[in-house]
Amino acid sequence: MFKATEEQGTLTKRLVNDYLLTWLEAFMIDRKAQGVSKGTIHFYTVKFKSFIKFCEIEQISEVQHIIPSTIREYLLWLENAGHNAGGRHAHYRAIRSFLYWYEDEVEPEGWKNPITKVKAPIKSEEPLKPVSIETINQLVSICSGESFTDYRDTAILLSLLDTGARAGEFLQINMEDINQAMGDIFIRSGKGGKPRTVFIGKHTRKSIRKYLRLRSDNSPALWVTNPNHGSQRLTYWGLRSMINRRSKLADIEAPSIHDFRRAFALAMLRNGVDIFTLAKLMGHSSIDVLKHYLKQTTEDTSLAHRRHGPVDKLGF
Repeated sequence: MFKATEEQGTLTKRLVNDYLLTWLEAFMIDRKAQGVSKGTIHFYTVKFKSFIKFCEIEQISEVQHIIPSTIREYLLWLENAGHNAGGRHAHYRAIRSFLYWYEDEVEPEGWKNPITKVKAPIKSEEPLKPVSIETINQLVSICSGESFTDYRDTAILLSLLDTGARAGEFLQINMEDINQAMGDIFIRSGKGGKPRTVFIGKHTRKSIRKYLRLRSDNSPALWVTNPNHGSQRLTYWGLRSMINRRSKLADIEAPSIHDFRRAFALAMLRNGVDIFTLAKLMGHSSIDVLKHYLKQTTEDTSLAHRRHGPVDKLGF
């Protein structure tokens, strides 16, 4: 699970038979058995590699050697390594999940879970800026040629904005999952293994049809690489590279893939979609998670006041 890089070679040799690595592996097996998404497995794998590296430095080889100060020092170590507040919070969540699982799984006598003494790092409450419509227009305009990738990239950019799908969900869409006539797309394995249906409008459907007319392969995937590269299912890094490449050509700062999801959420809210329907479209089990995406900007609140300010409304 935790494949060693050149930097981690010594680490793996030392910990391969130690309890910490053993229990981390057992935790990962349990997550897989529960059917969590590939994205979640990747999340834990990346975060645990950093934690294992830290434990090697501190010569910690057993779970029960982890104490509250260990976790606090680990968070400081991450900060010194350049991780922002959101990144440190993500590492904290991974360790918290593991330690609570260990406590429930092993029920160690006399052991007190150290995570209960460590508060989660404070995350910034600054609104997350979505990719702007102007930026998307610039990116699409760069795809104005007649090549396979021009048609494909246009369809991808519009579909990312129109569906609000997560990157992993988006890239796993198959040809059989999309209804080109009606515009509904079946997401077979959303976060937590929950399926749902997302939708695309007529302009996005038109761009997808143009792209699909150039397809002559037998791949079941909706999004594939250039035929010159074997028409393989497009990967996360392939999608990331495409957005970076198009942004460089447009001479703009490259948005993240997740910025499209934020843009979808905010655009739907501004267009009057109720928050419960929006949560369902985005694959959230409650509106609490959705609040993270919908921190309204000063522009939004200013516009709301201009429209509905009580003094102006009452005509004083």
